[in-house]
Order: sequence, then structure tokens, then C-alpha cells
Amino acid sequence: MIRSMQVTDLPDVLALLHWMDAAPEREVFAPSARDGQELQLDCEDSTCLVDAGEDGVVAYCAIAPFRDGMVLEGPLSESGQVAGLLKKALEQAEGLPVYAFCSRENTPVRDALEAAGLTPMHSTAFYTAPLSHFKETDVPDGYALTNALSIADYRALYRAAEDAWAGRLDWMPEQFDAHFAREDVKLVALTRNGKPAGFAELEFHPDDARAEVTYLAVHPAERGQKLGRALLNLAAAEAARHPELRTLRTRAHDHMKAARTLYSHLGLRHSRSVVTYLLEGDEEA
Repeated sequence: MIRSMQVTDLPDVLALLHWMDAAPEREVFAPSARDGQELQLDCEDSTCLVDAGEDGVVAYCAIAPFRDGMVLEGPLSESGQVAGLLKKALEQAEGLPVYAFCSRENTPVRDALEAAGLTPMHSTAFYTAPLSHFKETDVPDGYALTNALSIADYRALYRAAEDAWAGRLDWMPEQFDAHFAREDVKLVALTRNGKPAGFAELEFHPDDARAEVTYLAVHPAERGQKLGRALLNLAAAEAARHPELRTLRTRAHDHMKAARTLYSHLGLRHSRSVVTYLLEGDEEA
């Protein structure tokens, strides 16, 4: 029976999340909570559904606000039988675009998403290396290192670098200031003659002992100067200031061939790939 998740379902849903964690090929976009109380709080902002029988919950899926529409959390099921649950979750979008993310190797979920009408947009490859792998790097001659950019300079470099996540361009100044005021966010930027040449944006995840390069951008006019290599090494040096961090992870979409080549040449190991799916919204809904 497909129904809304109840408090009594929390242990079964947590068991499904731990089942997903046990194998990378099962990965889908899912709640980060691994505690019943935290999971219950997460569901306050989502529509959480389960498929439950006499033996408890056999599948879980949720839908939550995301960007210009909604995002699926899941579906998760050891049996792979999620078609009905997925259909019910998509009905909650009420015509808005729906995104979904899952491991490239997660064939059962990918088949279910495509059968439900979602289309793969691109894949994102993730690369990792120990922080100790990176070399100490001086700031390149002619450039200056800074940990802050004005919102105007940040936007200008973002536009020039043609970054795929254009939502950052819509941030209000207070959103920009609040983001970079966070203790777990750090900007490592290079400027030349006072103008931004490139930046690496870091997020720290001490629970996983990981620093994440969420964005790496080099202005087209500055390419060919090995600034990407310098920025990654400088970002690793920044992360290494935090003794609780051990690894650096970065990412590249499938069309970003230069970035993929850079990460491979620097000795980062490809760890996983995630496919992004989209169900277009119904403008008449």
C-alpha cells in the first residue's frame, strides 16, 4: 500500500538508507539524515511516501522543492519495484519540473525513472585524492591570491566561465554574503591586475573528512596558464589547514573534457558518476 510516511516507518526507511550506503551502485539523491529524529525533521520540507505491506516498508520516495521545481529523494527499494510509488511521488509536483539524481550504475532506478518519463540530462564524474597527494604551490607569477571576491566580480567570472549552475547568478547580495560567511565554505581566488582570473570554491565535510571543490572556474582569457592546476593545489593547501580533513573531491560534467583531463593528469582517482534526470514541467498545470 502506497501512503504517506508515518513515524512508525522511520526505522524501516533508515534501514533502506543504510542499505543504499552499503554499495555505491545503489546511490540516489536521498536524505542525509541517518537518525530517526533528524529524518523526521527532513521530511517536514518534503512529501515523503512509502510502499508498505504486512512486513513493513518495502520502498521509499519523497519529493521536495528544488531550484525551479522539485527533486526526487529516491526511489529506494531492495526489490526494485518502485513504479507505483514513483508515479504517486511525481503527482505531487503539480506540473513543476522534477529533477532526479542517481548513480550511473544504478540500472533499476534509471530504468524506472526513464519509464516514468524523466530524461537523462548529463552525468557528473567525481574525482578524489588524499590531501597529502597535492604539492605545495606558490601563487603564479603576476597573480595575487585572495579569499574574497565582490559579488560583481564573482558573477562576471561565473558568466565568463560558462558554468552550468547559472542559479548562482540570481543570488541577492545578502545570499552571497551569507554563503561565504559560512565556516564550512572557503573561496580560493586568483586575480591579475585586480581582475578575477579564476577561483576554486570549497566546502568542508568533517563528518566524512572530506573537502569538496564545488566549483572551479578559470576566465577564458586566462586559460593555458595552468591556473586550474594551481587553484586545485592551493585549494588542497587551504583544506589541509583543517586537521579533520583527509581527502579532496572535485567533479566535472561529461562535456567538461578539459576539467576531466586536468583531474586525471593530477592523479585524482575517478570514484563515481551520477546521472542527472529531468521531467519537464507542464506549463498549463
